Amino acid sequence: MADYKDYYATLGVSKTSSDDEIKSAYRKLAKKYHPDKNKTDKSAPDKFKDINEAYEVLSDPEKKKLYDTYGSSGGIPQGAYPGGGGGFQGDMGGMSDFFQQFFGGAGGMGGSRGGGINIEELFGNAQGGARRPVQQVTGEISIALREAFAGTTRAVQIDGKRLEVRIPAGTRSGQKLRLAGQAPGGGDVILTLTLERDPIFTLEGDDVRVSVELPIPVAVLGGKQRVPTLTGNVDLTIPAGSSSGKTLRLKGQGWPGKAGRGDQLVKLEIGVPKSLSTEERELYEKLEALRAVKV
Repeated sequence: MADYKDYYATLGVSKTSSDDEIKSAYRKLAKKYHPDKNKTDKSAPDKFKDINEAYEVLSDPEKKKLYDTYGSSGGIPQGAYPGGGGGFQGDMGGMSDFFQQFFGGAGGMGGSRGGGINIEELFGNAQGGARRPVQQVTGEISIALREAFAGTTRAVQIDGKRLEVRIPAGTRSGQKLRLAGQAPGGGDVILTLTLERDPIFTLEGDDVRVSVELPIPVAVLGGKQRVPTLTGNVDLTIPAGSSSGKTLRLKGQGWPGKAGRGDQLVKLEIGVPKSLSTEERELYEKLEALRAVKV
């Protein structure tokens, strides 16, 4: 007779293992040794064939019972199987000599019966039972500029699956994120990021631009002015006699870059009050009178 094959050892299970344990062991091994995943391993096809054969037997209650009873004796006695003829009827293509001698014609490759697994379930399938082609999915994600600065996550739906996409801190418009193996058929998902326009900040390379309205007394006399940054408000020292349009620089308050964070460029805009109290008007009139005397 052909050499005895220990199907339990092939799947790494015992005779007391449950159907779910056998199915789980088969899934793991089938994924591990699938030829499409092991193109450089010449032994993978034989291992894959052995795994499928073992599962063909152990997942089918009738085959498993006959194997447990007569496996080591060399064959199924005449009449042992209710179907008659000492075996099953069907295609034996790809099965070992032991399998063919023992079952005398038992059916096809593993997973179609018994435990209910089809190997294509492990790697994707399309209508008609054919393998799903590997696809590359592209898309866009739009996020706020401040979210991009700090980093964030987004949920996306790909082929009916919900995926959490982590967006690293310091992301820029046009940057691409790759989700390996998450597209149909095991392809990649490639997402292009777009930064939304911010009402306060504008990104220019590694620098961030912002405009602040400066009260006239601070512009004339100098002093401290509260300025927003991406990490919170800071006090900026304003030189006396600052005019509208003047730009001041905050070192290290810009966007993350290869050499560290860039700078924040603060454009000063003199704020002219739209309305004045009686006292304010009197003071401005006195200032104007003083300027007239000097002229």
